[in-house]
This record gives sequence, structure tokens and C-alpha cells, in this order.
Amino acid sequence: MRKHYEFILEALFEGAYIVDKDRRIQFWNRSAEQITGFSAQEVVGSRCSDNLLMHVDERGAELCTHLCPIAAALEDGNMKEGLVFLHHKNGHRVPVSIRIAPIRDENGKIVAAVEFFTDNSTLYDLSQRLRELEALALLDSLTGISNRTHLESEIEASLQEKQRYGLSFGIIFLDIDNFKDVNDLYGHQVGDMTLKTIAGTLRASARPFDTFGRWGGEEFVGIIKNVSLSQLQGFAERCRTLIENSTVQADAPLRVTVSIGAALARDRDTVNSLIRRADTLMYESKRMGRNRVTVEREPPPVDAVYGVGPI
Repeated sequence: MRKHYEFILEALFEGAYIVDKDRRIQFWNRSAEQITGFSAQEVVGSRCSDNLLMHVDERGAELCTHLCPIAAALEDGNMKEGLVFLHHKNGHRVPVSIRIAPIRDENGKIVAAVEFFTDNSTLYDLSQRLRELEALALLDSLTGISNRTHLESEIEASLQEKQRYGLSFGIIFLDIDNFKDVNDLYGHQVGDMTLKTIAGTLRASARPFDTFGRWGGEEFVGIIKNVSLSQLQGFAERCRTLIENSTVQADAPLRVTVSIGAALARDRDTVNSLIRRADTLMYESKRMGRNRVTVEREPPPVDAVYGVGPI
């Protein structure tokens, strides 16, 4: 007979699961199935250390095998909360807000722990935004994120906002490392799945006012608003590590990496000049060994960038 609390947990809109002292999953509700793509049948009975969900933090550090917050709650008896990125069954990363509480028996001894998690992807806002973009034919047909036309329009609009109101923004330019090898070794179907997985990870990690799109081929562009140079670098690093820790669900799980260039918009930038700088920085990441972020440091003098000299 099902325990009474299980009926309550099944009614929650939050994902919820219970682990015993050995961190073996004993219960997995329907919302957890919807958020992760994994059914209760696939998950119940496994241990956190089996790393099925492959939780990572914002720096890409693995949590299930080394820094598990549930293990900490079982150990010290305190509630835990935070933001982590779980691994969806389809391969992409999903940001979730988690809350963990230890469960005690009638003698006060800790016997289990429960974790509640909520999809933090602002799905409603994004779905509404996607419907608007679809009506304007501004989506990439393969990945479902913005296409190059929409990206160029958004960059131009952001440049105008910067000129009028001084609102800062930056560009991150991503290129999949060794993508030709993926197509040659696994076929173009897996190549398409790789593009979709990366697009899903970028879409889920974006803030509501940022824009990610496919620039063309294996290249992606992110328009990141209201950031300093150091914040832009941190955001780019997060994207890099989340992609590195995502998997493409081919015949065997496949991981890929990206090289990234990041540049802040300048007062006299055009769409072309800003993209060109970010693209050049991306190639510097390639030259330095791939799977890295290169950010421009101090901007050169105006004369050197725009060819302005004395009259």
C-alpha cells in the first residue's frame, strides 16, 4: 500500500524525490518525470552516486559524486537550497532551484531526505517568446532558437539602446570543437542532435532578457545584456562548462565542447564590427587548444579600431 505522503507528493507541481541513508532513490513523483524526462521506473532504486541526473553547479563541478547537497543534509541534518543544473534525458541541461530537507524517525534519527526541485527556465516566458518568433519566421528550423536574421536585428536594437540610454551588452560567439569529426564519425543525424542539444542547453541557461541563436553551421551567438566585462566572461564560462557536461543521446552518449569569444559592445560598433571581434576571439580560443573562453581585455584606441586620425 502506498504511503500517505506519496499521494501528497504526487500532487505537487514541483519535482520531488526521496532517498534513504544510502542515497538510494525510493520515490520519484510525476513532476520529476516531466522536468527531467526520466520515468520513476528508470530512477527508483538507483543511487545518487550512479550519477544518472549528473547534477552540476554553475561552475560545472559534479555534485552527485563529490559535493552532493543531499549527502550534506543527511550528514548535518540541516536544510539545503540552491541552484543546480540537472541532466535531462534528452541530453541538455536544465537549471533547477532545489530545496532539501532531512527526514527523521520518531526518535529523531535521520533516516532519509527529500528534495524538491523547480524548473527555473522561465518556460512560460520563453514559450510565449518562441510563438512570437515563429510567427515572424525568425527561428532556426533545426534547433528552435533564433536564426541569424533575428540575431542581427537584436544586436542592432541593442546597439541603439546603448547609444540612447548607455545600456551595456556583450556578444559571446560559440563554435563547436571538431564538429566535422562528429559528422564524419557518427553521421549527420548525430550532428543535428548535437546542434539541438547545445541549443537546448543555451536556451535553458539564458536569462529572460538575453538572446541565443544559431549564427550558421556549428556557430552560435549569445546577446548578453546589462553586463560588465568580468560578468560577460563568467557567463561565457558557465555556458562552456554546461555544454561540456551535457550529452548527446546517440547510440552511445557523446560529449562535445565549444570554443568561445566574448566582446563588449563599444560606442561606435556596428553589427559587423562587434561580431567580427567576437569571432576573432573565438578563433583565439581554438588556437589556444579549444574548449576555452577568450575575452578581449583593454579596448584599443579609437583611432586603431575605426581608422580615425587627425584632420
